[in-house]
Amino acid sequence: MKHLNSSKNKELADYCHFFRGYSFIEKKLFKEAKSELNLISKNFTFYPLVNKNLGDASIELKEFEKAITYLKKIEKLTFLNEQGLKISLIYQNLGICHLHLNNFAAAEEYLFKSLKILETENDIVNLFCIYNDIANLYYIQYKDQQAIPYFEKAYDLSKNTLDFDIKRKASLNMSVVEENKGDFKKALVYRKESAQWKDSLNNQNKIWALADYEKKFAVAQKQKQIKVLEVENELKNTQRNSLFFSSVGLLLILTGGVYLYAQKVKNGKTILRQKNKLDELNATKDQLFSIVSHDLRSSVNALKNSNSKLSATLETKNYDELNNLILQNSGIANGTYSLLDNLLHWALLQTKQLYFNKESVHLYSVIQQIEYNYKPLLLDKSITFENSVSKNIFLFVDLDSLKIVFRNLLDNAIKFSKENGQITFSANEINADFCQVIIQDTGIGMSKNTIQELLHEGELLAKKGNSEIIGTGLGLQLCKQMIKKNNGTFDIESEINKGTKMILTFPKTK
Repeated sequence: MKHLNSSKNKELADYCHFFRGYSFIEKKLFKEAKSELNLISKNFTFYPLVNKNLGDASIELKEFEKAITYLKKIEKLTFLNEQGLKISLIYQNLGICHLHLNNFAAAEEYLFKSLKILETENDIVNLFCIYNDIANLYYIQYKDQQAIPYFEKAYDLSKNTLDFDIKRKASLNMSVVEENKGDFKKALVYRKESAQWKDSLNNQNKIWALADYEKKFAVAQKQKQIKVLEVENELKNTQRNSLFFSSVGLLLILTGGVYLYAQKVKNGKTILRQKNKLDELNATKDQLFSIVSHDLRSSVNALKNSNSKLSATLETKNYDELNNLILQNSGIANGTYSLLDNLLHWALLQTKQLYFNKESVHLYSVIQQIEYNYKPLLLDKSITFENSVSKNIFLFVDLDSLKIVFRNLLDNAIKFSKENGQITFSANEINADFCQVIIQDTGIGMSKNTIQELLHEGELLAKKGNSEIIGTGLGLQLCKQMIKKNNGTFDIESEINKGTKMILTFPKTK
């Protein structure tokens, strides 16, 4: 404004009008933006950008015919890249304008022109938008069969972006599609997914909201200080009016009382929330200490005794005994490591810090990897391992938690199997949505009471039916919680000395 009011340099004036017009668009003042941009002369170097911004402002004001006029002026230009313009976006905006004007043939032509270019540019955001625009073009014409593939493409593309709002829109569109198809079960799944992305977006926005709140609070504090000064000045000017002093004093006392009461209520709620959180943390801490004092102490004590025997055996140079003691120490160390690993994941799960990312997982490959990790233990007890799972099964689960479940259950199967035993992984496809995974061993088995204790929710400490093998049951409790997180189920079938079946059910990849 300083330059426009003080100089007659037309070229610089064009730049000033352009910057002001662009700023008005950013502030969403579209009428003001159009007024400012129309003041720019036609010989302005970046006049194609002016037409583009006029078109954008007209679209926002729902003046679609005017927007088409502006965008048509730059559609055929060959130097758009030099101006920082993308012809794909020009085509897209022209398509949107024709769509709003119900010129479906023209809209389809421009949108597909834009799509052809965007597919070569790898621009996920704009490609997502064009898929949605094409889908809506067909949808409002009741051409559902042509619209649905583009909604699905938009949904698939949303998986490759970190933009929560795009993910939310894609899931919401798919839920509407499934509702119209009558598949309310799928619609509900997409609706829940949309709500989850909306929550993630809200969480992201809370950071900005908090900063804005702090800024407003600081301004409010300054305003309060100013008001207090104004009241003091008024009091000095009206000292002779005792009634006024009394009224102001009473008002201040009342305001202070209300403020103090509100603060007291607020502080009370904060203390109650902190107390509940502290109780939860104390309960978790007690469980952690119980596990550490039980199994970890037993493992360390066993390692200590074994080391004492190892030292004594070294003096006698009994190499066979030395080898047995070393193998025993290795087994104790492996067991202690497994306990600590389970303890870490259980603590993360209890404190809601464990991240779950569900994806399509090839079941056969995961089991092969788990078998490779436990090959030494299987060979040590001469246990036969069989992976009879079909190579065509894909589960929709979190990969890391699935590995933890399989590792724990295989570790238990090895631990409670005798020499020359057998462990088998198999799978049955129950229906189109779920698959049953069975882990069967020929070990010592367990009683019905032990099965009930292990399946009981919240039972952290449990004992097997063999007095020489005692465990916390932490690994199995961790497995149950992770299976539940993956929308699966868990069951046990077993008899004493007749082996055990661990039966897991997981959702399949659609």
